[in-house]
Amino acid sequence: MNILQLMGISKRFGKVYKVKRNKSFCSILMAGVILVSGALTSCNMNGSKEEKETISILAKNSWYTTIDYEQCPIIQQVEEDSGYSINWNLRQPSSYYDAVRPLLMSDSSGLSDIIQLTDLDTNMEYIKAETFTALDEYMELMPNFRSFLDENPEIEASLTTEDGHIYYVPQTVLTVNYQPCLMYNQTWLEKAGISQPSNLEEFVNMLRIYSENDMNGNGDTGDEVPMSVMADFLPYMFGPAFGLDLVSGFYGDDDNVVHYSYCDEVNYKKFLNFLSGLYNEGLLEKSYETLTRQDITKRCAQDETGVIFDYSWQLSSLYDAQYPDYNGSNPVFKAGKPLSGEYDGYYIGRNAISGLFGVNAASGNIQNAVKLLDILMGENMQTLYSWGMDYEVDDEGNKYYTKDTQDDTYLQNQGINPICVPSQQSVAATDEFVPFWHRKQDKMLAQFVKAPFPFIYATEMEAEIINGYENYIANYVNQERNNFIAGRKDLNTFEDYIKVLYDMNIEKIIQVKQQQYERYLKIKSK
Repeated sequence: MNILQLMGISKRFGKVYKVKRNKSFCSILMAGVILVSGALTSCNMNGSKEEKETISILAKNSWYTTIDYEQCPIIQQVEEDSGYSINWNLRQPSSYYDAVRPLLMSDSSGLSDIIQLTDLDTNMEYIKAETFTALDEYMELMPNFRSFLDENPEIEASLTTEDGHIYYVPQTVLTVNYQPCLMYNQTWLEKAGISQPSNLEEFVNMLRIYSENDMNGNGDTGDEVPMSVMADFLPYMFGPAFGLDLVSGFYGDDDNVVHYSYCDEVNYKKFLNFLSGLYNEGLLEKSYETLTRQDITKRCAQDETGVIFDYSWQLSSLYDAQYPDYNGSNPVFKAGKPLSGEYDGYYIGRNAISGLFGVNAASGNIQNAVKLLDILMGENMQTLYSWGMDYEVDDEGNKYYTKDTQDDTYLQNQGINPICVPSQQSVAATDEFVPFWHRKQDKMLAQFVKAPFPFIYATEMEAEIINGYENYIANYVNQERNNFIAGRKDLNTFEDYIKVLYDMNIEKIIQVKQQQYERYLKIKSK
């Protein structure tokens, strides 16, 4: 039996086809895994179905109210391939935090063996409460997780606490591909006789042209909105041109010294002055603070806007789709490179870790829970999460969907990209849902994406200093940012704003972030 047959694939007439999964697929695939890793002895490691160990999992159900993961074919296949009988305890995502967090902070003895956390436990509250088992003590039972950490040292550094323990298995998202970016109306650019701008000066000149001309050709020069950008995306869009990471807030410079962008007395003031100028000139709309994605979508349907900033994923799937002449290969909006100012522009990516799973320390079956959690991290499971069961494979080994199976509704009903397991988003699988031109643009943009400030666990002493930071300082800077931009506060009072930040002990928080960053870099370099 060759490797294609082991993987459930046959080759005919020079093309590779996927063989439909059946009950023997798991045994065949796991046999191949044994040859490669020696990690498992059989797919049904615990014997027949009647003899399977039962492990319970508390996790989030689908965001789609019409979809119950437990009934989805992909999740059912996950259980079949795992070798365990899984008792799913799935809760609605919208109420998961409020429903589960109090239980994690009290007695977890009545909870499931494996638990999806309600948050990232940044201040190690669950760890200090001894709710979860230290997984590094069972690493010999977790070959898949160990391999994942070896391949992702930055994630291992984020997951490692000060005492060297690792308590959680991560769920990860795309960090470089399909990130927030500029989007330009190509028809408007052509009508204006200009190219996509590369710097702030060219960008402002473009907006002025849009504001002064009938860009959509309907005879009304007053219905065009030059730039449609939601308030939360302004820091992404313009911060780097001023040398600032206003998305993470904190950043480490080339000498690994940590700074807080919102208290940069020179560059942040320039950033605010620039946006205030756009606002006063009408190039940034007066209602930008309440603008929604739905509002922007409506404008596209009426051809009323020239620039958007949003996640790249929305480019073809949402905004271009509003134009009746768009056929999938003739985009109206295209992505653009980041804008430069006094500093070279870049885009800010995401931290990989979006969710966490742990083994309940009160579980009566910790070893099997650890084993199952590791199986759920395996490569074959990740393929199942990202691709489902209806993909095909070409001559080069690349997976793809046929036209019939690419339908989003169909795949959602199959349980694609489930959030109830430690899934890792796939660039290749995401590519399958966008046109070729969009994929090509995404790969071009990836070179301009920089990593944000890393996720780092706080020690107990650090947590005492920074606890409540987001509700205290971040809310303040967001509020004041909009006040300065919209003219509710005069920029001549900027020094008062800086003084308030220092009164809020921003210096101590920067010191804590410096300690954390140095600890992170030390672990990562091992």
